[in-house]
Amino acid sequence: MDNQNSSSVRTATGRREGVLIALGSSLTIMGSVMVAPMLPKMGMEFGPTHPQAEMLLPLAITGPALAIAVCAPLAGWLSDRTGRKNLLIIATLLYALLGVLPAFLNGLDGIVISRLLFGCAEAAIMTCCTALIADYWHAEERLKFVNLQVVSIGLVGSAFFVIGGVLGEQSWRLPFYLYLLPLLLIPFFMRVLWEPKHHAAQQVNDTTSRVATVPLIVGYGMIMFGMVLNFIVPIQAPALLVSIGVVSTTKIGLSAGLSLLATLAGSLLWPVFRRSFGIAGCNALLMALIGVALWLLANANSYNKVIIAVAIHGVGAGLMVPNIMAAIMNALPAPVRGRGIGGFTSCLYLGQFISPIIVGILIASGTDLPGAIIRLSIASAAIATIWLIVSFFKGNKRTEMADKPAA
Repeated sequence: MDNQNSSSVRTATGRREGVLIALGSSLTIMGSVMVAPMLPKMGMEFGPTHPQAEMLLPLAITGPALAIAVCAPLAGWLSDRTGRKNLLIIATLLYALLGVLPAFLNGLDGIVISRLLFGCAEAAIMTCCTALIADYWHAEERLKFVNLQVVSIGLVGSAFFVIGGVLGEQSWRLPFYLYLLPLLLIPFFMRVLWEPKHHAAQQVNDTTSRVATVPLIVGYGMIMFGMVLNFIVPIQAPALLVSIGVVSTTKIGLSAGLSLLATLAGSLLWPVFRRSFGIAGCNALLMALIGVALWLLANANSYNKVIIAVAIHGVGAGLMVPNIMAAIMNALPAPVRGRGIGGFTSCLYLGQFISPIIVGILIASGTDLPGAIIRLSIASAAIATIWLIVSFFKGNKRTEMADKPAA
């Protein structure tokens, strides 16, 4: 049997596919964490010579997120039409080439454009990797690899935040060469990954499968608003620390590092909480944790209280992505899975992008930064209450079904 035919009936039986997909997914976090520490040095070089440097420099970091939000649905559609594996390989190649390009550019405009195109490649990688997890595995196996994906993203992000900062001490251009590393993944993608059978016969067999529209829409809304809440800590916490007299960059950096560690802890705890409370119960828990954390953050008057708030927030944030992603995967039949996950990816990054905008709107409405965060914490608590009620009724329904005598 040739490779083409064998790929149509092959099933994932080992961890190799999972490890490769997790590494591929981790490329998306590399897109931002390695550039963020370079912003001051880039400002020193381009600030005096470019009249719009103050506006364009942040786009070097936030631009890819916006590009992902715009391009992810298209990437999902392409993966449904042309296949996940080939699109992932092409996107990884483009990721490496566009990622390293700023190291050779001398104009800020060109750097920003290259970063926006780089975000399009990221969109395809994230969408294909997540869709492949849903294609390859089912039930508990799928949830296990969803969690592996999220944990890997956190670990790689933490490592490359440090590596990028160290290399950037020499030159802001040097960390961009790290974007060539994913080229090493391409031969393994070609050899180990296989194309799921989504076309022809399977599409005929799945014609009765329909998208679970309500869970899908709810999941999209949850991940978008969740990312608005999640990005309050990395974006707004430094300003809050300064406002209470903490100006040490070391202390501010430690709070950011603790947030990442707490997020990893939340991701590792997710399987335990999901088995105990279910997906709806986990949604209630994570939104409650984030709501409490934001309230504590807004009212903190010392560094130690900020640290406590950041730690609680990180655990909630770590629970969020795998829990909502699992619900999205369950709502999507195979023929439209790429498009549906592309929508999820789009909402995730759109939430990140609009987080500071929403905080700014709340401040403009007549409050200060702590007041804006308190309003969002109340909204998070309200959503947690709704999910708690949903979880209660789902639990009662399961109990009634279990107690119902067999016909």
